[in-house]
Parts: sequence; C-alpha cells; structure tokens
Amino acid sequence: QVELVESGGGLVQPGQSLRLSCAASRSIFIFRGNIMGWYRQAPGKERELVATITWSDVTNYTDSVKGRFTISRDNAKNAVYLQMNGLKPEDTAIYYCNAIDYGRSYWGKGTLVTVSS
Repeated sequence: QVELVESGGGLVQPGQSLRLSCAASRSIFIFRGNIMGWYRQAPGKERELVATITWSDVTNYTDSVKGRFTISRDNAKNAVYLQMNGLKPEDTAIYYCNAIDYGRSYWGKGTLVTVSS
C-alpha cells in the first residue's frame, strides 16, 4: 500500500509559478517498472495526464505544458515535484499525484490550482 499526499496548490495570477509536491509513504523507485506522475482534472472535464517520470528519469509531458512544467523526483524524500511556470487560466484544475507501484495504481487526494487575474 502506498499513500500519496500532495501540497503546494493555490491561487496565482497568469504568468506566475507554483511548485507542487507529492510525498509518498515509502520509496516508489525501487523497481524499474514503477512510475510516478501528475494528472489534473478541470471542472467539467475528464482527468488528464500532465507529466510522468520513470525509475530511469525518463519524463513525459502532455503537449499543453511542454516547456512550462518540469517534473522531478527526490528519492531520499520519497517525493515527486511539479514545477509550473508561465501558468495560464486553462491550467486551473485539481492536480493529483499518481504512483504505479508493481502494477498497482495509487492516487493522492489532490491539490487545487487556480490561475486567475
């Protein structure tokens, strides 16, 4: 079992930055098949992938955030981060941390990001 806790959400103006953090209850990257990532769900829309990072630091981003968002991890802290720069109103959503651990998927409860002037 893995527990994931997100933090760092908030209200910002367009163009500003936020850094989201996801703390896992134990190490995820002890198996090369495990992946961690961030997803988001905007009001009235389906949950979508934002970014993922693998055991070997291979990253993947959805097209709409490429060049603006950066996913990273800290194995010592069992944490994954999402640095979000140049935020846009369309980035407004609840952001969820996800871990694929030995084939099982775990989700955090989410953190709200609101981008508005």
